[in-house]
Amino acid sequence: MAQRITVKVPVRIDLAGGWTDVPTYCNLHRGQVVNIAINHFVHATSFLDDERKMEVSYRTEMPTGCGLGTSGAMNVALVAGISSAGEGPAALAEKAYQIEAVLGNKGGRQDQWASAFGGVQNLIFEGENVVREPLNPSAQFTTWLQENLLLFDTHLPHVSGDLHQAIWWRFSKGEKEVERGLAELAHAAEEMAQSIKTENKAGVESALKRVMMGTDMLDRKLHDPFREVLQPLEGSGHVAAWKAMGAGGGGVVGVLQHPTMSQTIIDAAQKAGWTQVIWNVDWKGVERTVENKRVS
Repeated sequence: MAQRITVKVPVRIDLAGGWTDVPTYCNLHRGQVVNIAINHFVHATSFLDDERKMEVSYRTEMPTGCGLGTSGAMNVALVAGISSAGEGPAALAEKAYQIEAVLGNKGGRQDQWASAFGGVQNLIFEGENVVREPLNPSAQFTTWLQENLLLFDTHLPHVSGDLHQAIWWRFSKGEKEVERGLAELAHAAEEMAQSIKTENKAGVESALKRVMMGTDMLDRKLHDPFREVLQPLEGSGHVAAWKAMGAGGGGVVGVLQHPTMSQTIIDAAQKAGWTQVIWNVDWKGVERTVENKRVS
């Protein structure tokens, strides 16, 4: 009996707290991330023929290294494609994370949990433990987020690996500015989670501004690729707040607009060579379809 398994998993945007899910930090301190799975996907197909030989293929809708957790989503898709049907999303997420850890990835667990579960979630990281709190904003508030948080792919090289290494080296040496920056990012996640729970739009803006400040404490290079375009728009009141998606240094940037300002922001982004990424929340997470076929 041959078997074909098709899998679809979403990538994610991280609203606040990224970096604090990395074991280097959360093995010592409480990490926290608020993220959203979005409707851009990694597709995987595994085919097991009647001789038990397997073939696995991938297709991504977003580039790897763009800051949307595409690589983590790929590994969740792989694990879902070769695991038994009874594996839940937490088990799939942890297996996908462990694959990356074995391969030397020093990142955290937020990407895998976003892809496996979907939706809007508040994640707490303490050592190897992950506590997940699903956030369920109203349809009205979700629409506000989708319409006012604009995403742009800058097509700039994503160099997070080198930046990661330098920042964690400084953290290991006890550099106070890095410690304060990471603490600020964790506090921003707390504020973001509470703001989404209470549907406080001003709180979302405030939390994003804290993320901007905390990220600059880590290394201003993380946001440097976006400043020339976005700082003037921030100064003119068109942009309320903005942040790099993922580790930064390139890739996708998220921009919280003031109402009715989007066309001015889009025009400036297009002039800079950026491409808008239209998004909606993906609430499903891993989707897995199994097809059994008799081979004559």
